[in-house]
Amino acid sequence: MTDYIQVQEISAVETYPLRHEVMWPNMPMDYIVLPNDEQGIHFGLFSNDTLIAVASLYIENNIAQFRKLATAIPEQGKGYGSQLLSHLIAYAKDKKVYKIWCNARTDKKEFYLKFGLEVTNIVFRKHEIDYVVMEKIIIPQK
Repeated sequence: MTDYIQVQEISAVETYPLRHEVMWPNMPMDYIVLPNDEQGIHFGLFSNDTLIAVASLYIENNIAQFRKLATAIPEQGKGYGSQLLSHLIAYAKDKKVYKIWCNARTDKKEFYLKFGLEVTNIVFRKHEIDYVVMEKIIIPQK
């Protein structure tokens, strides 16, 4: 049986359980709520009507940041995160966004490189996890 995969816009609140379970399970639920969630565009990837991956996109001044890309732990490594990130990049391009970027956990850097994101020289540490800012120019400015 083939899975029916669909990406659609969802509410910020619908992203919270996966964000929490995958990214910060040892922190309180409030920890994964972003102050600007109401301004974001939130996406869910569904397999046979089950939400298995989420990500949030924040567009400001023609630049998009994606945050909280999370795939359910039993579903990781099956390409769902890749499908969702491809959707985000296509969505941003359709919205005429110049650049898309993220704060990538350094142990996930190779994943983002596959999508044309490049490592910047901005690195930081948060709660014992190392991050690097990665970005991709989507539509070159004239």
